[in-house]
Amino acid sequence: MTTTTLPTHSRPDVLARRWAVLGVMSVSLILVVMSVSGLNVALPTLVRELGATARQLKWIVDAYALVFAALLLTAGAVGDRFGRKGALLAGFAVFGSGAAASALASSANQLITTRALMGLGAALIMPATLSIIVSVFPPEERSKAISIWAGVAGLGGTLGQITSGALLSAFAWQWIFIALIPIVVLATGATIQLVPTSRDEARRPLDLGGAGLSLVAMASLVFAIIEAPELGATDPAILTAAAVAVVAGLLFVAWQRRAPYPMLPLQLVSDRRVRTGLVVIAAVFAAMFALFFLLTQYLQFVQGWSPLKAGFANLPIAVGLMISAPKSDGLVNRFGSRGVVTGGLVAMTAGFVGLATLDATTAYWLLAIPMALLGLGAGAAMAPSTTSVMAALPSSKAGLGSALNDTSREVGAALGIAVLGAVTSSIYRTDLADALAAAPQDLADAVKASAGAGLAVAQEIGGIAGSDLQEAIVNGFSRGVAVAFAIAAVVVAAAALAFWSSMRQEADMSDAGVAVGPGKVLDEQT
Repeated sequence: MTTTTLPTHSRPDVLARRWAVLGVMSVSLILVVMSVSGLNVALPTLVRELGATARQLKWIVDAYALVFAALLLTAGAVGDRFGRKGALLAGFAVFGSGAAASALASSANQLITTRALMGLGAALIMPATLSIIVSVFPPEERSKAISIWAGVAGLGGTLGQITSGALLSAFAWQWIFIALIPIVVLATGATIQLVPTSRDEARRPLDLGGAGLSLVAMASLVFAIIEAPELGATDPAILTAAAVAVVAGLLFVAWQRRAPYPMLPLQLVSDRRVRTGLVVIAAVFAAMFALFFLLTQYLQFVQGWSPLKAGFANLPIAVGLMISAPKSDGLVNRFGSRGVVTGGLVAMTAGFVGLATLDATTAYWLLAIPMALLGLGAGAAMAPSTTSVMAALPSSKAGLGSALNDTSREVGAALGIAVLGAVTSSIYRTDLADALAAAPQDLADAVKASAGAGLAVAQEIGGIAGSDLQEAIVNGFSRGVAVAFAIAAVVVAAAALAFWSSMRQEADMSDAGVAVGPGKVLDEQT
């Protein structure tokens, strides 16, 4: 047991293996992100194998996001208080158990439940990865390490789709989850061997009241976001969930103002860098995860691609991310965060505008160019935005800062999938109204449930009638996806404008030494 009072990043043994620790944390992060994006490739397969409806498909993806987002703040605070390494190891155990249970699921509803268990494990893993990186890297190297971490977060989305596509081409869909288990085992062993223990040395009591209120507020908010497009904004369940989210959120704020050891000191979110960074992260993840959710379905349902080919189709995004994310720290040093982040968001806007022109016959190269722009833009915008949030916090609150980052990611991802997925479904159903006007109600309902189910019906009908129905389905789904991407372009453009306007006074977000706002206040309080 060590008795040194040196900060974790100042210990010679930790300093010597900091890059190996970054590698372990990157693998851990990829594990979490892959389990979200990789499942998107399997959605058409789940329609065929489990009979999942469009709503169930959305919940198979979003059950993970609901639990993840609801528990992130609490999980980050638990890691700060009791040890980030311990939180990470507990997360691996829960995540691995959820993956094993998912592989054994025999219905869509069972898979929704087991995905929620994986979300619980991910909530413990993801904040721990970034907070451990902050604790083991000295301030002068921290922004570079965070840039690599942010790039890996984006790369994991594409890698997950490629890996899942390969597995689906050779094995049953259950292997998407089985393949995660050995990665969990390896990451667990590497963490035990390499990762030092770190925590908030002040050992403040855990804010149980704040944890409970944040859980209720976030769970209610994300539930309302996910279900409102399906049930309607005036549905009693949505109104109730929204009311609970508002009341719990207000009580959380009031509690944090009065609690002797608040889980989320409110002066943190008063810092401009924190606010703008969280907004950018949420907008980027809303757009990108809607892209992963919709584009893989478009390529398989409309273009007729295999899961493997659809997974590899996302390579331009990965290439763009690998180019821009690691270089974002140097770009910020040269051009300033205002120009780099805004430029990245503008590139993303251009990418979504390009994708918004797709139809049922669009050639792949017309998709690849906008996708490369999206990767370049996301890499340039995400890393400096993440650094801006972490730079405003003292190192003792690294877990909480990471949780704030991750919460904005998950809320953004859930919002993007829910809203843009609902837009696509609504346009798809509207466009099919004429084609299904004379069809029996049960057949019309089956076709409207999802594009995958509709294509199965069209194939069963066969002949000219089946061919006409198939054409209506692919055209309707393509138009819905195109409109969703146009909306994503507007969202990202609005984020670019908001960031440019709010950052009038240029600040280097990559230099943790400039954190003199809430971070300084909190350090003085300790």
